[in-house]
Amino acid sequence: MKKKQIHLNGFIQNSPSPHSTGLWKHENDRGTRHNRLKYWIDTAKTLERGKFDAMFIADVLGTYSVYGNSHDAAVRHAVQLPAHDPTLVIPAMAAATEHLGFAPTISTTYAQPYSLARQLSTLDHLTEGRVAWNVVTSYLESEAVNLGLDGRLPKALRYDRADEFLEVVYKLWEDSWEEGAVLHDREKDIFADADKVHMINHQGEFFNVPGPHLVEPSPQRTPVLFQAGASPKGRDFAAKHAEAVFTKNHSLDALTAYTNDIRERTIAQGRNADDVLIFPMILPIIGATEAEAWQKYEDLQNNVSYEGTASLLSGHTGIDFSQYDPDQYIEDIETEAVQGNLDMYTKDPDRRWTLREAVKNHGLGNGTVKFIGTPEQIADRIEEWSEVGGADGFNIAQTYSPGTFKEFVDHVVPELQKRGIYRTEYEGETLRENMFGKGRRYLAGNHPAKRTKTLSERY
Repeated sequence: MKKKQIHLNGFIQNSPSPHSTGLWKHENDRGTRHNRLKYWIDTAKTLERGKFDAMFIADVLGTYSVYGNSHDAAVRHAVQLPAHDPTLVIPAMAAATEHLGFAPTISTTYAQPYSLARQLSTLDHLTEGRVAWNVVTSYLESEAVNLGLDGRLPKALRYDRADEFLEVVYKLWEDSWEEGAVLHDREKDIFADADKVHMINHQGEFFNVPGPHLVEPSPQRTPVLFQAGASPKGRDFAAKHAEAVFTKNHSLDALTAYTNDIRERTIAQGRNADDVLIFPMILPIIGATEAEAWQKYEDLQNNVSYEGTASLLSGHTGIDFSQYDPDQYIEDIETEAVQGNLDMYTKDPDRRWTLREAVKNHGLGNGTVKFIGTPEQIADRIEEWSEVGGADGFNIAQTYSPGTFKEFVDHVVPELQKRGIYRTEYEGETLRENMFGKGRRYLAGNHPAKRTKTLSERY
């Protein structure tokens, strides 16, 4: 019987040291070169050499300004600032690779479905079916005010807008152009059959979009859909729409509880439990010996910026930690920012976290779990989190970039392959096929995008 196969994504952002605050200054870090195509092309080649499914590109559209009610700390310590566009580097990376997928983060709160559908369809064409979309609703107040709103939308309203946003893009991607609409008939001077290209005539609470879609069907039609649901509302949203969810957990028990919950919610949405792949984020710190790995961890900790991380954690949670005593315990409250980043510290069953402890932890890998040890020890934990915790794959975070990816590909990937739990070659032609199996080019038939009226009924 074939062993359960693990999937991997590389977690990155178009910023100097976005997920390990302060590591831009480490001697092995090249993150300050994120504004050069060579940095991205080299990183993409490394991930493809490691047979990764995709490069998962995080993004924010604002500054981390909750801490001290100012962006000063974010500027001083490069706290996801500068923040360059995540989509513009994708065509260059696609030209340098054949199989690696790309999952940019784009917010439904600030984008428009009509133009975003065109943008992602274009990228799916250019990459020949290797594009995903990390669907987010955005949590920074600074994003809202810079993009024309008086303030951040309430969480429930953000998800309501996101739900309708997806309904619109589904109609554009799945229903506007029929199969066979594109003819390329030179004899009859007909590029496409106009009878097979339809208006969508969407009228809703947030959007009125008549259509039609501006782009002919791309290799996947709808890009692979990622989402990170942490709050109950977010988890329901992910269970309804996502094909893969991204999560952060401190422990195997926390991951197990999360995966069980997501599976139950997915079934409640009329889908199969395995229709959604679960990708916890992990931060590997690799050494030739366990002692060497822990020594490396201490060195990396010494490069973390305390103030910068406090600014990041304030933005993630919506709490101004400049007002806290560092030895004060973090309080369990409901936040309009990222609930999961607060819950990691306030709902940990194993301990209470002071601000100082939380900042120290959050400074490497945005607080995610650290797998510290030899390649064999890290492979052991990956296998355990997959078999016991229910993870389908892992988003690999970085300390120094892109060296963390190179070390993981050089040392951990061969160990996973030796155990028979990780591919040695890509199986499919599109990203969705590499994630779900050859022949799964399009969304599953039970996905909500496929439950709308048939084209003949709609038109």
